[in-house]
Amino acid sequence: MKIGLILVDIQKDYFPGGCMELIGMNDASRNARELLQFFREKNWPIFHIQHIAVSDGATFFLPNSPGMEIHENVKPLPEEMVIQKHHPNSFLNTSLHDELLKAGIESVVICGAMSHMCIDATTRAAADVGFGCIVVHDACATKDLNFDSKIVSADMVHGAFMAALQPVYAKVMDLGAFSSWMIQNFSNQPG
Repeated sequence: MKIGLILVDIQKDYFPGGCMELIGMNDASRNARELLQFFREKNWPIFHIQHIAVSDGATFFLPNSPGMEIHENVKPLPEEMVIQKHHPNSFLNTSLHDELLKAGIESVVICGAMSHMCIDATTRAAADVGFGCIVVHDACATKDLNFDSKIVSADMVHGAFMAALQPVYAKVMDLGAFSSWMIQNFSNQPG
């Protein structure tokens, strides 16, 4: 089985000082960098997803702004694919599905931001079109949300969405468990 890495929206606006700062984004991006390095060392397929906001009233990831740039922690190499999107679902109106099929990918590893939005939407879409999915949860980040005049903390938001993905849509694991799982299951995958 051939596996590919999808890094979703690890962009500057989500980091401290950005227009939509997330909780734990620095730590999540460092874990994403470890995943990226693992895939680079194996010469396995890598897909960077970059959100460009084009809707009226958008306040972050604005076209041609510094905040829309992919963060240095996971900066794509010139030969690595960058797919731009305009919706939470990385498959909607993009070439991602075709590129995964072209690369012979059967399963995807997903990380990035935000847990409750683009990670959730992308994971569900990937599963719906037949890909096996793994979400490395400590390589994802989110923010506090407000619902019914109550603040829902980022850790609760993240936990709820990871718990919802786990039974049907994805294997959800931390970086350490993922590393062990990869060694056991994919050590002989060709590049």
